[in-house]
Amino acid sequence: MSGRLMHAAMALLTSASLLASPLYAQDQQPPASNAQAQSQTTSPQQAPPIYEPPKPTEGPPASPARSLKLGPDYSKGPSWFPDVIAPYRQRNVEQPTLTNSPRLDQLIQNGKLMLSLEDAISLGLENNLSIAVERYVPWIDEAQLLLAKSGANGRLAFDPVATGNIYWQDETIPINNPFFAGVGTTAGTSTTATGLVDHNTVANFGYTQNFETGTQFQMSFNTTRSSTNFGSFDLFNPSVQSTMTMQITQPLLNGAGILPNIRYILEAKNTVKVGQSQLAQQVITTITQVATDYWELVYAIENVKVEQVAVAADQQLYENNKKQLEIGTMAPLDVITAQSQLATDQQALVQAQTTQLLDETTLLVAITKDPLSGNLKGVEIVPTTIIYNPVVENISLDDAVNEAWKKRPELEQAALNLKNEEIEVKATRNALRPTVNLFAEYSAQGIGGVVTPETPTGTFLETSPIYSLADVGADGIIPSTAVPIAVSGTELTTPGTPIPGGIGDDLSTLIHARYPTFEGGVTFNLPIRNRAAQANNAIAQLNQREQEVNYAQTKSTIVLNVRQALITLVQDRAAITAAEEARVYAQQSYDDQVKKLQLGTSDAFTVVQKQQLLTAAEGVELRDRINLIEAELTFNQAMGRTLEVNDITLADALRGKVTHEPNIPGTPVADSRVAAK
Repeated sequence: MSGRLMHAAMALLTSASLLASPLYAQDQQPPASNAQAQSQTTSPQQAPPIYEPPKPTEGPPASPARSLKLGPDYSKGPSWFPDVIAPYRQRNVEQPTLTNSPRLDQLIQNGKLMLSLEDAISLGLENNLSIAVERYVPWIDEAQLLLAKSGANGRLAFDPVATGNIYWQDETIPINNPFFAGVGTTAGTSTTATGLVDHNTVANFGYTQNFETGTQFQMSFNTTRSSTNFGSFDLFNPSVQSTMTMQITQPLLNGAGILPNIRYILEAKNTVKVGQSQLAQQVITTITQVATDYWELVYAIENVKVEQVAVAADQQLYENNKKQLEIGTMAPLDVITAQSQLATDQQALVQAQTTQLLDETTLLVAITKDPLSGNLKGVEIVPTTIIYNPVVENISLDDAVNEAWKKRPELEQAALNLKNEEIEVKATRNALRPTVNLFAEYSAQGIGGVVTPETPTGTFLETSPIYSLADVGADGIIPSTAVPIAVSGTELTTPGTPIPGGIGDDLSTLIHARYPTFEGGVTFNLPIRNRAAQANNAIAQLNQREQEVNYAQTKSTIVLNVRQALITLVQDRAAITAAEEARVYAQQSYDDQVKKLQLGTSDAFTVVQKQQLLTAAEGVELRDRINLIEAELTFNQAMGRTLEVNDITLADALRGKVTHEPNIPGTPVADSRVAAK
């Protein structure tokens, strides 16, 4: 809209400058010879050149279908089977392509870029850097969805986790107390400490799995093999001992149910849709801008033609008047007037040519990634799509608004954001409850190993006599003549034949649950005052209310956009009819004054005025026709129809390529399209 206002202002300023131009002479030509003057009196004056405006076609040009599959789905991680190491490798993300698509080279002929509107839109989808940047948004959102599926950003991790540790231990411990180890000391004057030697092999494994209902399952399996050099008190030496434990925990209040545990997954899915909708909005904006830039270039080129015809007419008028002056049939003031008008229109032509160069640069940047590549230096863009008369749709405001509400990406984004806030409110309301968990646990133990039995020899090793109490004297001393009634001692044994055993016995004991343990109970966590949960819930509700207002505001903005687009479309359509009539009348009036000037019944000043009015009328009609086309672009954007009208799917933007063939003028494909139109 601002571009249209700027061009309209330039047109008005140009018209005003034309009407108020000073009458002065520039670049006087040398006087012609008498022979030339005599020949000029006999030659008739030529008719001034006339600008032929392009004949508009009815309806917009046909748009080819543009569709491709979506790019890689980053919300799905690599499968671990059969390639079990795939989850542990980095995923390859391709480098962005910053070179122009090959379509550009195909459209360049003899240093000119033969560009149709369809090809301009296709090149914009392939090369526009704004779309290239926005394309990464849904991909990043998909990666965030993959993170949410794993549960890494939530209260429960949904990816199963296997843990384990295996280690060996060989330990020698000095023993200072012989009774601790059950062994004596060596005889003699010196005593040598005995060492305790232990060998241990430990293998522990664990598995944890969380479910969307909040249920948590844990299983552990621990095995230890040990041996020692002092194993007289151990039944098994070496020994193998295993323990298997399984535990299930289920939240009853806080964390119970599916929603609190998958809230981030649901929100991430909505965020992916928001990113895709934002990309669609960027594509719509880019298509509208590229098409607008295209038609602005068409207007600039045609405006140059208008100014060129005006300069040619001024030049012819100046030459004719100068001839009349030389033969004495015209006043010098008429020649000065014609020369002044020629200088003014030459200045307007330079301005129009400058605008054309600027519009070419703007369009080239919009449809390329590298506008300075070798084959584009100095290239001239030649639009091949002719001006058309858009069909103004007769639709009521209510129907238009309802359609726009269904198709506009902005409203879809607001609805998805509101849905996410509703999820947050429900999840934080669940978090207000105290934590009460029900758990059940089962464990089993096993044992096995090598058994070495002790075989008694039947011989006692005497250590001390046992006397009767009657033998003890009053002073507590047993006389040497007392005879003991018994002798205390230790039975002597020798190691028997070892009975082999090991992990098999251990696992058998474990599997048959000979030593089971059952456990169950309830745990609870009651936060006093619970201010953190209260704050989170209040924030979620406030965000929800804010999004509700934002949703209503977006709907109101769409109503305004649709209303403005409808008014502009109708008014621009009516303006074309008036501008066309004004141009026809201005042309007739100018032609009449030129004839009168040739017959001597008019003057150059009047002809110049008619020339100014004709040039302004031609410019206004051309501007109004371009305004109507751009109004249709704005109307389709306001209605959310841009992708539909141009037969473009979102897949084109994600991949950055378009499948249809380029519209190269002169080729059979292009000729068939022109015939179809």
